[in-house]
Amino acid sequence: MTGSLRRRPMASAWAPMHEPLFRSLWIAAVISYTGTWMQNVGAGWLMTQLTMSPLMVSLVTAATTLPVFLVMLPAGALADLVDRRRFLLITQSWMVAASAVLGILTLLKVAFTFLLGLGAVTNDPAWQAITPEIVCAENHAPAVALNSVGFNVARAVGPAMGGLVIAAAGSGWAFLLNAASFFGVIFFLYRWKRPHFEHLETGRVGDALLAGLRYVRGAAVVRSVLIRTVAFSLAASSLPALLPIIAQPHGATGYGLLLGSFGFGALAGATVLPRMRSRFSVDGVVVFAILLFAAMTFAAGHTQSFGWLSLVLFASGTAWIAILACLNVAAQTMSPSFLRARALSMYLLVLQGGMALGATAWGGLATWVGVPQALLFSALALMAGLVTVPRHRLTSRELEFTPSVVRE
Repeated sequence: MTGSLRRRPMASAWAPMHEPLFRSLWIAAVISYTGTWMQNVGAGWLMTQLTMSPLMVSLVTAATTLPVFLVMLPAGALADLVDRRRFLLITQSWMVAASAVLGILTLLKVAFTFLLGLGAVTNDPAWQAITPEIVCAENHAPAVALNSVGFNVARAVGPAMGGLVIAAAGSGWAFLLNAASFFGVIFFLYRWKRPHFEHLETGRVGDALLAGLRYVRGAAVVRSVLIRTVAFSLAASSLPALLPIIAQPHGATGYGLLLGSFGFGALAGATVLPRMRSRFSVDGVVVFAILLFAAMTFAAGHTQSFGWLSLVLFASGTAWIAILACLNVAAQTMSPSFLRARALSMYLLVLQGGMALGATAWGGLATWVGVPQALLFSALALMAGLVTVPRHRLTSRELEFTPSVVRE
């Protein structure tokens, strides 16, 4: 994927907030994301109360993302074929039920995350595809950027809130609050009247899925995005997977604050990206960010002080959003609009599937050699993945350098 990066005039960063539809959904989404991060803290912390095995703790991440292998591609095909509003109402309602059941079972001393992950995975392709339908064309790019800002606001606030709730009342209440957080999005979707719904393609889900796979197989630009994504996701998953073990000495509140530091770092990274764009190529930004993330991954395994660990997580979050901004936008621009949800589902399969497989592998390695050594090997794997850059560049004439939101 070669060519020069051509910048186009962009609307004001806050222009989409003047559109009532987008503003309402953005506020509801931030509340929902906050609940999700509270649930993530609860799930990770709950496992540390049951076992200190790095493998078992890392399997919490794998359990949440395991459904990506089962339903992500069919979900992308469905999102291209059906009314996305109704489809999202179903998936959001599913996640309410799964979060509520998870909370109740946890209060009864049982934990279960697979169903929640199933709903999130099914939801993601359609969720990413509706942004152009709720803003005007000139506000599309800043709307995508504001989605990223909202996600990272929640990433900064949610873990800290989750840590406080867990410390005060236990993980079960964090799960129940997550269930309640979905109702704002559901209310928006219920009230939203789409101007029209037009089937761009007809036929069975299986046929649509095969058409999407044929496109992915034949498009060099898609292969480049997927190769770069899998190289990063497999290597980078060690830090989020093993963080509950690293944070154990600092308690549930400390764990939430560390995740909050990561979120604030991601928010800071999203803020400085435009400046970085004016000075460096997209691949230059990615290479620098991967090297920074590798260094912080290594440092996380060798830092005992809570203050220094917070700084490590802040820098990690800054690098994380820079990398995913490039990958996400490349994924959004790598296919024609009528195939967008299917192409995004393939990207999400590689990203989230790589994170799940990587989390399991790094957890197993940490059980064998220890957490610091596992994080060292992860840092080395991140640097080794840079060999894919010369042949699979993210720079493209069509590429818009604006962050996009993904549930990482």
